[in-house]
Amino acid sequence: MARTGSDESKATATINDVARIAGVSKRTVSRVLNDSQSVNKATREKILSIIESLDYSPSKQARGLASSRSYLLGILYDEPNAIVIHSVQRGVLSVCSDLGYELVVHPISHESPTLVTEVLKFVTRSSLDGLLIMPPISSNEELIGALRDKGIKYVRMAARVVDSAEHLVISDDRAAMQQVADLFQQKAVTHPAIIRGPEDRMASEERYEGLMSALSERGISLSPDSIVDGNFSYDSGIVAAQKLLAQTPRPDAIFASNDQMAIAAIHVAEDAGIAVPDELIVVGYDDEPMASRLRPSLTTLQRDNSGMASAAALKLIANIAGKVDDAQSIQTLFTPQLVTRQSSDRRG
Repeated sequence: MARTGSDESKATATINDVARIAGVSKRTVSRVLNDSQSVNKATREKILSIIESLDYSPSKQARGLASSRSYLLGILYDEPNAIVIHSVQRGVLSVCSDLGYELVVHPISHESPTLVTEVLKFVTRSSLDGLLIMPPISSNEELIGALRDKGIKYVRMAARVVDSAEHLVISDDRAAMQQVADLFQQKAVTHPAIIRGPEDRMASEERYEGLMSALSERGISLSPDSIVDGNFSYDSGIVAAQKLLAQTPRPDAIFASNDQMAIAAIHVAEDAGIAVPDELIVVGYDDEPMASRLRPSLTTLQRDNSGMASAAALKLIANIAGKVDDAQSIQTLFTPQLVTRQSSDRRG
């Protein structure tokens, strides 16, 4: 026997109950649940009122079946810094929890010769609605082309403009370097040096070229010997700092393209009896937890990884819903901010 009246309020309501009481099909209820604009205002309001009165809460599985969505988002990453991954996941999950999505995280080497095939299999196997792609994978244009060909929704995080606004969130590392150059000028730095990141990383290029340009604008020059390559690891920072601090004249400031290499530079300076910051200013990038705990604490650029990830997730969900204008209107550009600490605290 069909449930009516108070019986329905006591039992767990279903989509069938909502549809029957509203006098519409289950598909119409599903459209309202999925915020479709194809349902007229009066019907929408009636259905929403019934949903509220029944305290009906659709399961993700039911929503997915009704809308041909899985309500699953994927993250692709090849980033050894666990702090970055953690903050990115936190940002995405803050959006997912509010909008009813779940998250699947997939590590993959950006150098894999089968990357495109692996990613397409991952999307199919996990029944994903869309992908959030972190650097350096986000700079792989072959992958982006394959996703477009397959109609797979995506948003990529990058260090410069590589796509249209609905598909992109940018960390403006080049602009952020103006802050480092300002600091070096204020501290009367005369022999700056740079420890670059891997040459195949877009972020490395943007940070290096941004700082070189900013220093040049302020009349501060670097000799070729003052530019040494690292690979974002602590060990590579040790080797690079040893080369730099053995030079004559010796650098009086080092910008390292990430905190691990900057921390290594401080340790090399300490071992050589070079006082930081009185004889050597050190600046990093990332603001990982060790940066503030180190002594001397590290001056560094702080990127809003969580905020960028939240914006990327919102853009991706808007793309999935076909709301490209909404995706374009969500913040695209984020500029890292300099956090000054003891490693630059000397009088200019």
